[in-house]
Amino acid sequence: MGFVTWDQSHWWALKEDYAFGWLVPLFVGYVVYERWPRVAAGWRQTPGAVRVPATVPTWIARAAVFGAGLTLAAGALIFLLGALHRAATGSSFNGTLAITLGMAATVLASIYFLSPTAASTLAGRHGDRWRMAVLFIFPALVWLVSAPMLAIVENNLNVFLMGRVTAVVFFVFDQLGLVIEQRGNVLILPTGNVGVAEACSGIRSLTGCLFSGSFLAAVFVDSAPRKVLLVVTSLLFAFGANIIRSIFLTTWAYRNGARSIEGAIHDVSGYAVLGVTIVGLLCCLPFLDSRPARAKVPAA
Repeated sequence: MGFVTWDQSHWWALKEDYAFGWLVPLFVGYVVYERWPRVAAGWRQTPGAVRVPATVPTWIARAAVFGAGLTLAAGALIFLLGALHRAATGSSFNGTLAITLGMAATVLASIYFLSPTAASTLAGRHGDRWRMAVLFIFPALVWLVSAPMLAIVENNLNVFLMGRVTAVVFFVFDQLGLVIEQRGNVLILPTGNVGVAEACSGIRSLTGCLFSGSFLAAVFVDSAPRKVLLVVTSLLFAFGANIIRSIFLTTWAYRNGARSIEGAIHDVSGYAVLGVTIVGLLCCLPFLDSRPARAKVPAA
């Protein structure tokens, strides 16, 4: 993870869309600290300890062990290839993605195999190791959010988001009976033209809110379906807030001219999207927070 931090820091400093990456090491450290009592309890497994009987069939446990072995081998190979690619060509999207994927796979598989267990059966050992590995899913996988995507994926996502934002803004103004025309990603207003550029596509708020939603889900929510729901909600909030921002900016340009949205009002509204989305996620937590259920589970 230290090597991944060093590698990704190049992009965090270079691309504003991934500037939130500077927080990733701190948040990973906090999540590990917050879960450390459960990690320590799982690590102190001793023979003869009171245990919950394993309910996983043996064939599933065998398949899990085989899958973890493949994941460990593939992760180590991908990490090595990514590191060699970086050594040869310097920082690149492909190299960073390979290094990050390889690290995540290697860390999770290593934790699975190295976790101590007091069980005598294969299914029991699988249960102990799986529960330990699950505690590190966020610390291992969150780096995929802060790593730049492949250029072709990022470009296609930008184009898709820009098209959706432009279409929604045009539809709203058209339904209100206002004079507006759409040409590609450009909105033609009586006071000038407003283009929906990459900065307005919402990918910056999308990646930032995905990171925020993942962190909140890891810290405050125990149920896997609720974790997924919170992450999906963060993406919907980010997209919806960016639509509202685009409508606001277009309305401002409609009344005050296209050049009036340049500068401070454009940047402030962009940061407001992130702020509103995070506040919305915090408001959702009381309905999704499953920490009281954790108190019912014995510490050991």
